[in-house]
Amino acid sequence: MMVNSPKSYFFLGIGGIGMSALARYVLAQGHKVLGYDKVPSVITESLINSGAVITFDSVLSPELLSAMDPKGTLVIWTPAIKSDHPWKQYFDQEGFCMEKRAVFLARITAHTRCLAIAGTHGKTTTSSILAHILAAARSSVTAFLGGIAQNYQSNFVSQGNDFTVVEADEFDRSFLHLTPSVACITSMDPDHLDIYRTSASFQEAFIAFSDLVPPEHLFIAEGLALDGVRVGFTEQAAVRALAVRVHQGAYHFDVVTPQGNASSLTFGMPGRHNLSNALMAVGMAASVGVSLPQIRSGLATFKGIQRRFNVSRHRNDKVLIDDYAHHPTELNALFQGVKEFYSAASNMIVFQPHLYSRTQDFGQEFARSLSQFDQVYILPIYPARELPILGIDSEWLCGQIPGGKAQVIKVDEVYDLVRNSAVQVAIIAGAGDIGTIIPELKKYLEHEV
Repeated sequence: MMVNSPKSYFFLGIGGIGMSALARYVLAQGHKVLGYDKVPSVITESLINSGAVITFDSVLSPELLSAMDPKGTLVIWTPAIKSDHPWKQYFDQEGFCMEKRAVFLARITAHTRCLAIAGTHGKTTTSSILAHILAAARSSVTAFLGGIAQNYQSNFVSQGNDFTVVEADEFDRSFLHLTPSVACITSMDPDHLDIYRTSASFQEAFIAFSDLVPPEHLFIAEGLALDGVRVGFTEQAAVRALAVRVHQGAYHFDVVTPQGNASSLTFGMPGRHNLSNALMAVGMAASVGVSLPQIRSGLATFKGIQRRFNVSRHRNDKVLIDDYAHHPTELNALFQGVKEFYSAASNMIVFQPHLYSRTQDFGQEFARSLSQFDQVYILPIYPARELPILGIDSEWLCGQIPGGKAQVIKVDEVYDLVRNSAVQVAIIAGAGDIGTIIPELKKYLEHEV
């Protein structure tokens, strides 16, 4: 059954970062938004305040059922919602029109100049920077982000519909539904092997994505074996940074692009990986007509994204860094940023592994990445959509790290551990729910010991 002009939209998993951005879009269009999620959150509270009706009960709600009918409601769902979930089963049985999140995103962006950001790492940072550059230049842009951009305190930017900025998600090959005008690939490190099974299959999906645009409209990170506009730090890169230096907690650099050169750019997110993401956004923005002075201004006013190398300073000069890193490559990049900006400081990392399958698939790589930090503490694995895998747990991962420098702790032990530690830089990392403790941890660090 198709719904040509839905009267209402029901989002299954509305509290997810990707789903909530779509729900905000539908609300901005003036439509009724309903939804389900497992638990309340800051995101769902914000949606409710904006007019959405949300239930957190898997038992079907008579109130919501009466507010919709199969002929007038479009249901948007994600693979995070299992097929045996009561709400999913109800919509299936009652003949509701249902669209996967990726299909819905592709459909609403198909008739715009879609700027699609792909890559195992860096999608959220690159798309947020690009969206801000366009918005600051007063372009007509709508952006669907995978994180909360600090400039907007939102994962959704609505400033017109000529351009759309989207994260091209490789999970479940979702990005192959898109019809981008300009695209980029920041990285192609294997991930989601529970879906792809092999690294070769993962790479093939990215190659298929790269074929969606001609090479002159595809921006690629240096080192990737693809045809496109190269972005990086060497003379072979068409978009490149020169004279990079760190001063007063920010990068300062000059830039070369096919559209011209600019000097004295400033970017405040630590880590060469984040600077690479900024260069990718610079190249894409310049290619669609944003002037280099506008790009310089937009980049300088970018405030970052929640849980992407967020730095706060506390008593006794202790630095707390909160980051979403959940893949070995991301942990390596996080370590590089810490050493570049805090080279003389001792450090510790509290890491929450995300997914049993990812922990199993990259156990040795995780061990190498984590062992670079001075002290390592590992929380229980965040299962997300998965059931446990026999023999794969945080104790197993801890045992892969040489020298006995790692130990497993519980979440409630983090507060005293961080506050009482003599190290100067404490890092909280992971893509599960570990980020929810950050506000209370910051308060706790300000208490007298």
